[in-house]
Amino acid sequence: MTQTQPDTRHRSFSWSDPAESAAQFGRRDGLDLLRAMIAGEVSAPPVMQMVGLERFTADPGRVTLEMTAQEFHYNPLGSVHGGVLSILLDTAAACAVHTTLPAGVGYTSLDLNVRFLRPATVASGVLRCEGTVIQRGRRTALAEARLTDDQGRLIAYATSSCLLFEASSVEPADTATTRPTA
Repeated sequence: MTQTQPDTRHRSFSWSDPAESAAQFGRRDGLDLLRAMIAGEVSAPPVMQMVGLERFTADPGRVTLEMTAQEFHYNPLGSVHGGVLSILLDTAAACAVHTTLPAGVGYTSLDLNVRFLRPATVASGVLRCEGTVIQRGRRTALAEARLTDDQGRLIAYATSSCLLFEASSVEPADTATTRPTA
């Protein structure tokens, strides 16, 4: 009896040491750091390579991200996994907050509330996610993110609150224990 294997697709990606960009956290204002990442002066976080982020822009209180929907983003139902869409929404909302922060101030997401409105598939083309700050205080910030397909149809919507804190109160991450071995 012979067993046949289905066609197998392959994907590989590489990334820079995340400790290099983490070392910049809190030393530059948020907009400057994000623009340095966009320009390639500072390495982008590995998650951006993992999901295949293609375009990123940042302005005060607003960011946009773009990613082309691919098969490797799919869930078992044949559409882009909600977790992948949530990565885009969380990144856009949090980075919009980041653009408003002065040097020495950091943030972390407190929550992410997502509403999925329609499935995204390869036919959706380029997914565009725009994050905007709704309100920023001294300790918290509220942002929203809207994810649309290449036809401008709303795929998902999210709100997120972020906790703001003094960046000097955060210890640098030790990535040595999480690096892949050869």
